[in-house]
Amino acid sequence: MLDRRTLLTLLPGLAVPACGQYIEGKGEVPFVPSPDEVIEAMLTLAGVSPKDVVYDLGCGDGRIVVMAAKKFGAASVGIDIDPDRIKEAHEFAAENGVAAKVKFLERDLFQADISEATVVTLYLLTSVNIKLRPKLQKELKPGTRVVSHQFNMGDWKPEKRVEVGGRPIYLWRV
Repeated sequence: MLDRRTLLTLLPGLAVPACGQYIEGKGEVPFVPSPDEVIEAMLTLAGVSPKDVVYDLGCGDGRIVVMAAKKFGAASVGIDIDPDRIKEAHEFAAENGVAAKVKFLERDLFQADISEATVVTLYLLTSVNIKLRPKLQKELKPGTRVVSHQFNMGDWKPEKRVEVGGRPIYLWRV
């Protein structure tokens, strides 16, 4: 069986949907940004409003957090394990005039306290979503919406599924 490094050297340039370069030591999921139209559809599907607190787990450069604050008026928190992504997220929030309304935390999403969330957004992998399910069900209040771009939660059936540009978006309610 090939290890990850060997496999990556054998497969350069291979187009795999929703996968980017894996960076050793920076988490289980590669950073691949969601398109703006998908982000807007995710937040709309979740019914995000100014009364919500949106948590984006694996926030990358902060684009979901920023749109939740800027377009939907929600307080927003982004969590990512990669310090470079957190730095980019802070810069992106400042560029968009929402730095005072958002927060970014450099944390392992499995260790972070997410109990304040009324909406959780995800663009992880199905395997990570499945590992995350017990945390979501334990820490989130009943009625909290969970929205995932591209990847489902295994046998946890979504309340709703829509497609934007051929990309599936799923909604669950805790």
